[in-house]
This record gives sequence, structure tokens and C-alpha cells, in this order.
Amino acid sequence: MLKYYKGSFLFTAICLGLAGWLGWETTGTVGGTLGILWIVAVLGVLEVSLSFDNAVVNATVLRDMDEVWRRRFLTWGILIAVFGMRIIFPLAIVAIAAKMGPIDAVILAASDPARYEEIITGAHIGISGFGGAFLAMVGLTFFLDEDKDVHWIGMIERPFSDLSKISGLAIGLVLLALYLLSRSLSPSDAMTFITSGIFGLLIYIAVQSVGALLEQEGEEGVGDAVTGTVVKSGLASFLYLEVLDASFSFDGVIGAFALSNNLFIIALGLGIGAMFVRSMTIMLVEKGTLAEYRFLEHGAFYAIIALAAIMLMSVQFHIPETITGLIGAALIGISLYASLLHKRQEQAAEAAAPGDTSNHN
Repeated sequence: MLKYYKGSFLFTAICLGLAGWLGWETTGTVGGTLGILWIVAVLGVLEVSLSFDNAVVNATVLRDMDEVWRRRFLTWGILIAVFGMRIIFPLAIVAIAAKMGPIDAVILAASDPARYEEIITGAHIGISGFGGAFLAMVGLTFFLDEDKDVHWIGMIERPFSDLSKISGLAIGLVLLALYLLSRSLSPSDAMTFITSGIFGLLIYIAVQSVGALLEQEGEEGVGDAVTGTVVKSGLASFLYLEVLDASFSFDGVIGAFALSNNLFIIALGLGIGAMFVRSMTIMLVEKGTLAEYRFLEHGAFYAIIALAAIMLMSVQFHIPETITGLIGAALIGISLYASLLHKRQEQAAEAAAPGDTSNHN
């Protein structure tokens, strides 16, 4: 296990050291410093839990990638994932929300954190609408799938799977939630909330469309030795994985605003999570243990829906950051336990089967 995660633990130690320094510089108190360290740690855990599906897809593609491009994905790809999507993209959100240039946003965050916090707090309604709508679509789409045949909590998931035949149901549910929550806001805030939520829906649709187009092109190129357009090899696979990674990272990046509005805290926490997701991906590929944890992905998507609900409701209610993080961690932990329990039950059933001498792999 250490060979897969030693780099991630070293990176975590560096990030926590920077977080401790940042906490002391900004608060000057032990309590404030510990609070920031806690938020960074929770963001790291939340990013891992929300990005489990990312690790699954990455592992699936990496199994068919040659060793050279696999190493490039785990080196060049981590730079793009950590410094691109976890720093540049949040900075773009902050800059848009605060209506200033990205350089000005960085300078403001470093030189006047109080003013920076005030500006971001003023943009909370728009951020919550955008992030909550996007996360809700991510979660609902997983459960509203008629081809989904593995259910963790059947009494909840089977009806949702059947409802997937209703076209556009997920979008309709999100729009309804945006409308109902906006009724308690002032007219100007309601317009901001609904408009931001609609843009969250549009971004989700755009991300899904890009992924579908790439997948279609990949399927058309499989086995085409003449043109060399096989998506599972070399550079094509590398680019394919980076687009998928960017798509999956939206939920963690947007969801981070439910825990903190500080750009540097978000970058440190999500960077830790991104490193562990990369380590998890390569471990799943090399050890081939992905199928052993049957319900982990379900737990991740329940965590996404919980975070989406918290972000949307935060325009009316204040929910402590620690509760937000613990809900996600608890759902992942319970799904892991359920997966292990299911595996033991299957093994017991196989052992009890009379006359079964086959070799189960």
C-alpha cells in the first residue's frame, strides 16, 4: 500500500504545513489555525469521496494504456489536475463572482483576506445556485439510469431507475428546487439564484456533451489500424483521460465553496484529494480490486446529492462546514462497510454451495 500512497502522504504533509502557516498568519490563534487545518483535511477527504467515480473511469482506461503513457498521465496529468482544475478554475469562479480580473483576485486574497471574504460572501447566492444545480445533476443522473442494475438501497434506487424513462426529469427536478427556494428570497437575489442555477445546468450539459462526443469518436476509431485513431492508445488516451478528469473535478471544485471561500484553502484541500485519487487509480489498475467494493460508487453519489442539497439550502440556512464534510465521509464509510459485508456474504454462499468445486477468481 505504501508504494501507491507515499507520494500522496508527502504531498499532504506539505499542504498541511502550508495550511498551518496560512492559518497562523491569517488568524494568529491556535484555534483558528486548527480550524483551517480541519477544513483542508475535510476538503481532501471530500474530494476523494466525490471523485471515486473519476478513479473508476481512469482505472478502466489505464488498464489498456501502455506503461509510457501511463507514467505521463500520472506526472503531467497530476500537474493539470492539481494546478489547473483545482487552482485556476476556482480562481476563475472567484474572479467572475467578484467581478474582477484573476490577478486582482489573487492579490486581494493575499493582501486583504477580510475584504476578499466580504466580496465572496456577497456572491454566495450565485455560487450556491450554480454549484448546487451542477452537483444535483451529477447525483441525479447516476440514479436516474434505466441500465443501472446494481442497487445499494433498493427501496430508493429502484424507483428512481424506473423513473429514468421520463425524459428530462433530472433537469425538471433541479429547476423546481431552484424555483421553490427562490420564493423566499428578494426579487434581485431570486433572479441571481435562478440564473446561476441555470448556468450550472448548462455547464453540466456541456460537459456531458463533450464526453459523449469523445466516447463516440473513440468507439468509431477502435480497431482502425490504417488511420491510427484508436482512442485507447498513446496520446489519444491521455487527452481522453484529461477531459474526463476535468469533467469529474467540477463537483469537487464547486462543492468546495460549501466549506470555504478562501482560494488558497480550497487549492490545498482539493490538491490533497487529487493526489490520493491518482494513487487510488493506479492501485485499482495494478491490484485489480475495483470490483470488490460493490457500493462505494453509490456512497459517493449519495454524498454528491447531500452536498448539492446543502449548497442550495444554504441561501436560507447556515449549515456548519464540519457537518457538510462529515456527511460525505460518513456515506462513503457506510458504503465501504456494505461492500465488504456483501463480499463476505457472497463468499459464504459460495462455500456453502454443495458440490461446487470450481475455482472462483
